[in-house]
Amino acid sequence: MATDPVCGMFVDEKTSALTGEREGKKYYFCSATCKLQFEKPERELKNLKISLAISWPLTIAVVILTYLVSYSYSDYVMLVLAGIVQFYAGWRFYAGTIDAVKNKSANMDTLIAIGTTAAWVYSAAVTILPSLFPTRGVYFDTSTIIISLILTGTYMQRIAEARASNAVSALVALQPKVGHVIKGNQTVDVAIENIKIGDILLVKPGEKIPTDSVVLVGESSVDESLITGESMPITKRAGDRVIGGTVNSASSLRVKATKVGEDTALAQIIRIVQDAASSKVPIQKLADKVSSYFVPIVVLVGILASLSWYFFGGVGLNTAILIFVSVLIIACPCALGIATPAALLVSSGRAAKAGILVKSGESLQKASKVTTIVLDKTGTLTKGKPEVTDIVAAAGYDEIKVLRLAATAEMNSEHVIGKAIVSKAQSMKIKGEFPKKFTYIQGSGVIAFAKSGEKITVGNRDLFESAQLSGLEAKLQELESEGKTALIIGKDEKAIGLIAIADALKDDSKKAIDSFKNAGYSVWLATGDNPKVANAVAKSLGIEHVISQAKPKDKLDKIADLQNEGNVVAMIGDGVNDAPALTKADVGIAIGAGTDVAIQAGGIVLIRNSIYDAFAALQLGKRTMSKIRQNLFWAFGYNIILIPIAAGALIPFFTISVYSYLPVLAAFAMAFSSVTVVSNSLLLARFKEE
Repeated sequence: MATDPVCGMFVDEKTSALTGEREGKKYYFCSATCKLQFEKPERELKNLKISLAISWPLTIAVVILTYLVSYSYSDYVMLVLAGIVQFYAGWRFYAGTIDAVKNKSANMDTLIAIGTTAAWVYSAAVTILPSLFPTRGVYFDTSTIIISLILTGTYMQRIAEARASNAVSALVALQPKVGHVIKGNQTVDVAIENIKIGDILLVKPGEKIPTDSVVLVGESSVDESLITGESMPITKRAGDRVIGGTVNSASSLRVKATKVGEDTALAQIIRIVQDAASSKVPIQKLADKVSSYFVPIVVLVGILASLSWYFFGGVGLNTAILIFVSVLIIACPCALGIATPAALLVSSGRAAKAGILVKSGESLQKASKVTTIVLDKTGTLTKGKPEVTDIVAAAGYDEIKVLRLAATAEMNSEHVIGKAIVSKAQSMKIKGEFPKKFTYIQGSGVIAFAKSGEKITVGNRDLFESAQLSGLEAKLQELESEGKTALIIGKDEKAIGLIAIADALKDDSKKAIDSFKNAGYSVWLATGDNPKVANAVAKSLGIEHVISQAKPKDKLDKIADLQNEGNVVAMIGDGVNDAPALTKADVGIAIGAGTDVAIQAGGIVLIRNSIYDAFAALQLGKRTMSKIRQNLFWAFGYNIILIPIAAGALIPFFTISVYSYLPVLAAFAMAFSSVTVVSNSLLLARFKEE
């Protein structure tokens, strides 16, 4: 069984003839109206406006004729006016009922069509054949007001849904229409769908980058805020990747297309958000099961209540019909059907705006129950590349001198540690010079000679004698105990300082771990690093549970053990070796800057490469499930309380006079319940992590 993505009603996939496809996924609909709303929402909204423009003036005229101005032919005038409302403005309900019959099911249109038709047909019969009825009471006002109110509620719901899908619409709007393809000495504007991998593109300042690319020539600031949520522009240089749809702010870039069409990051984000919004969560199974039996049960309840009060309660035929109408109208399960999809739509859109991609509603539901978090280190808590963390100068020297000599020695080095030293010097605007002689000693370091003749040594203890380290030994041991790679810098056989290299922590790692712990999560670090490095990182972050030298299977086994102990586990990682653990965990959270296989394995993807966003994702999961429970409580509670009232529970207390206004109130309540559910879901758009 499938769920109609518009109204949430249950649809039998085997018998449904109303289907549609979007982004390669097939959808099933309970009625042509829902199909139109899904495929052409602007046209459906226009049709609704026309129906409302006709129904309300005629309804007001019927009410005036019923209660204020009455003459001998007023019933016939109302018959015509109400007929127009019933069969023109209300035709969508008949069309929906016909579709439901074809699909061998029933939907909310069925209830509205049967209920209002009963009121209109009875009133028409009384008007045309008055001699057959003991009373002349007509209820054209009831049928017209019900239809007008329900159309109004549907219109308000469509407006609210449009607001809810603004995040997806904003993402779609990001997609550029054309790109400037460089061909020889000229540029040619090419439609975005015709750009091919390998095409060289010119991106001018202020323009959107046409597709996922790599920078070939130029340097500029790129605004990625609408895709990654990163507020500050990011500097892009030759060799850097850029995302299609982001804005080139400063100067022209030449880029080479690396991904096109549905493979681009933006296209995948849009697809993930849409899929998440239309996906099911386990809690929805209850609503689905109820909905599949709801409509026939309601029709049966309406018939039994009407007949019971007529034969055994002493009410007249008029009241019996109104009881039947009230039950059918008040029980429309549209609020029940949209309770979950509305919340998921808003939640997935809000998450995407913050740089968090939620692949399914089930991931959000599981995220709300997480008790334990297992974290990878490299690329997750750390930046994934070595950086200079400490510079220590011996007596008589300063840090700038130490770094300048080290950068000179490493200027020709291709080793990641050497590159880290040169990069640090450049960031501090310290200019090193190319040495005239350079020797790399495997496993120990480098020895170089500056143009001035100075001998510079950069390496570990193997290149130095104990006597040379006098005054630096204590600091050297301290740095090593912190899990850092400590290099000794020497000048002419004398140690003049130390430089420590480490995979530096991300700026928000400490904040994220503190947030996890304050929220009550149990936090584990699982890394392939040696115990010294693993324990040093854990200590600096306040993580108490550490697994070092962990292979992919070790991480997977640990998650299984935690799950067997009754924990709901979230795994956060970014590498190929994290993919098994991400899949095994109840919730896999992949860092967006990581490998494609890790991103595919994760149920939640953090585009901004920020570990703190994982905390926000877990909090959003809790808030979303809270909204879904509130929506379902409202929808179920509404029907449980109001169906007995519609069936006559108030007659002993207020007599049958209650039915002079109850059908109209039922229509208002039905429309109000749908709007309430959508409006409650819209509050998720204001979500901010606690």
